[in-house]
Amino acid sequence: MRQYFQQMKELGKALRQSQIDGMKENVERAAAIMKEIDAEIDRIKNNVGVSTEEIHKRGEMTVWERIDYVVDPGMFFPLHSIYDPDGEESGQTNVVDGLARINGKWCVLIGFNNKWIAGAWIAGQADNNLRVTDLAKRLHVPLVWLVNCSGVKLPEQEKVYANRRGQGTCFFRHAELEKEGVPIIAGIYGTNPAGGGYQGISPTILLAHKNANIAVGGGGIVSGMSPKGYFDEEGAEALIEATRHFKAVPPGSVRIHYNETGFFKAVYEKETEVLDAIREWMTYLPAYNPKFFRVAEPAEPKFSPAELPSLVPINTKRVYSFEEVLARLTDNSEHMEFRPKYGPEIYCGIVKIDGYPMAVIGNRQGLIPNYPEYTNEYHAVGGKLYRQGLIKMNEFVTLCGRDRLPIIWIQDTSGIDVGDIAEKAELLGLGQSLIYSIEQTDIPMMLIVLRKGTAAAHYVMGGPTANNNNAFTLGTPATEINVMHGETAAAASYARRLVKDKDSGKPLDGTIRKMNEMVKHYEESSRPYFCAKKGFVDEVVRFEDMRKYLVAFANCVWQNPKSICPQHHMILPRMIQSQIVTGLERPPVEQERKAASK
Repeated sequence: MRQYFQQMKELGKALRQSQIDGMKENVERAAAIMKEIDAEIDRIKNNVGVSTEEIHKRGEMTVWERIDYVVDPGMFFPLHSIYDPDGEESGQTNVVDGLARINGKWCVLIGFNNKWIAGAWIAGQADNNLRVTDLAKRLHVPLVWLVNCSGVKLPEQEKVYANRRGQGTCFFRHAELEKEGVPIIAGIYGTNPAGGGYQGISPTILLAHKNANIAVGGGGIVSGMSPKGYFDEEGAEALIEATRHFKAVPPGSVRIHYNETGFFKAVYEKETEVLDAIREWMTYLPAYNPKFFRVAEPAEPKFSPAELPSLVPINTKRVYSFEEVLARLTDNSEHMEFRPKYGPEIYCGIVKIDGYPMAVIGNRQGLIPNYPEYTNEYHAVGGKLYRQGLIKMNEFVTLCGRDRLPIIWIQDTSGIDVGDIAEKAELLGLGQSLIYSIEQTDIPMMLIVLRKGTAAAHYVMGGPTANNNNAFTLGTPATEINVMHGETAAAASYARRLVKDKDSGKPLDGTIRKMNEMVKHYEESSRPYFCAKKGFVDEVVRFEDMRKYLVAFANCVWQNPKSICPQHHMILPRMIQSQIVTGLERPPVEQERKAASK
């Protein structure tokens, strides 16, 4: 298949100086948006809980120091950095996670933030943990835990403990991963009672620091196991004595779980030795050599990703070239486009990322004259989905499933065409058909909401809401996710009120004020910071960092895929480049031969 992949069609062209100058304000605006997110990341890291100095005084490392130590240099790609779905008082979920490469092997890495309530379970953390186990399951890569969990934040147990997606579901998700052949390695530090104990025991391989313990119940629980139903001075004295004892000799220490039960595979004197052991155990895990699946040597894009802030306008009413964006993300700025003249509002194609074959689907922008084909009453605008584009995506996704090609969705959509004309063109059914097609593939996908993620189009174009294949979703400084634009929502909500006001002779000011309040509310609840806090996206990244996450994703999905299609069995490249195969001319038919012989 060298003829298909080694040299593909070139994409993109160099930016003109006038383009760069014209986008200076855009670049500054993108930087300002990221500055707010960076400040929140810094606050969580440095101003939540006890200080780093205090952690060091205890002889411990912070979770960020443990991550820095255990991963290969520059190979941690954080997710959920400011995620806080339930508005916890600390403004975070008390875990730090992301894609990581450890000793040359890719994994999902997660660790408890031991600076806040000794790594306790807090509101919002259960959902973060489930996202992480889902991520490992979808990518089929190992899950590595840095366990240091003091159990439930007891004053708020009702926000943590119970419910279908409560904290304990992580334990069964670990069992589910192991059932599917996804190993879980845990480095265990500190005191881990109750939920922390199960957090420690549920992984596959347990590597412990000498001061670590895991237990069904911690010293505090064991001390108060025989209450009278009330507290008195005698009971308080007994509690004091028991607490002192269990602080000195906590339940489930190394003495028990290494010497007696053997749950701990090994125990280490220093914190760094636990991390060294994780690096060693990673080498024992299965992983294909990258050469097994690469179709070409890895190559950087011909055009720098650093130019992306000068290409993608934050103002969603301005247009840009999708191909120019793609040229700054793909190896050697090359591609193979699937059915380029059909469904022109949508790009579908095959690219190379770090030498691996990957599928890409994205929205083109701008006016598309004499389209869609089912009406002459209006012209198409890029970002919106029409009949041909939906059919093309259904075809492409289905073939990607057949060829086992992971998909990268790059979304900038304002929705699906609406009205009776669109209904007659079957768009409602075709949108749902795409969800069905995606679900049928069972291949890993990632999504970048480059700018707009709007209405049902956000769901059907690989959105995390509508399929089991989305591994993670990235936002950018230009991301806005909402059911519709704020101005559209205000018009839909208040149009009849305006008519009533007008007909009754009332001033319009009051209704107009409410409309503008709604527009403002939509702006606030759609912007990148809000999307990251609520989990609409798993991380907001700079435009120029998108390529790094694509490389991490590609390496994860090709490290140990659940199913494979031999490259010489693939159909999509042959459909796209059917003209690449040339042979002898077809022999003339019998009649032609006879005629020629006369």
